Amino acid sequence: MSSRSKWIQVQFIRGSRTFANSCWACILVCGATGFLLVGFSSCIGADLIPILSSKQIAFIPQGLVMCFYGIAGLFLGLYLWCTVFWNVGGGYNYFDKRGGISSIFRWGFPGKNRRISIQLLLRDVEAVGLENRGGFLSNRILYLKVRGRRSIPLTRIGENLTLENMEEKAAELARFLRVSIEGF
Repeated sequence: MSSRSKWIQVQFIRGSRTFANSCWACILVCGATGFLLVGFSSCIGADLIPILSSKQIAFIPQGLVMCFYGIAGLFLGLYLWCTVFWNVGGGYNYFDKRGGISSIFRWGFPGKNRRISIQLLLRDVEAVGLENRGGFLSNRILYLKVRGRRSIPLTRIGENLTLENMEEKAAELARFLRVSIEGF
């Protein structure tokens, strides 16, 4: 999603707050809770979940392992829910030709570096690049090549856009910034 005028272009970057992440977090928490309750049921000798019998599960070693997997799954689910809630990786790319500035902003994890903001002068931007790593799980990254700095990624990691869409985005941004494209 982006907003564009003659002088200003804003590209909104989707973070961790996706439907897929929310579904995986729900599945993970529900499954981990089931494992923990069945493992604990084998310890106390009573079924905490009526539809899941734990009478044939010995606490040592099966019940103990199920409790361990349940606790680990709950921590992993909590982590995933936190990334969804905080929208880690979300933000925007702001380009202002009239002011000659660019601002890259992303949300991170809570703490002193929660707000990740990079300010650039547009005259320092040398090129718009596209890195395409092929293979089974292809990875395409759109980035800015800036004089005196490392390349700055503009797209979300794991964004599954086709090569044509990434090329179109790169060409549109390069035309707007009046710089070359590299990496094809």
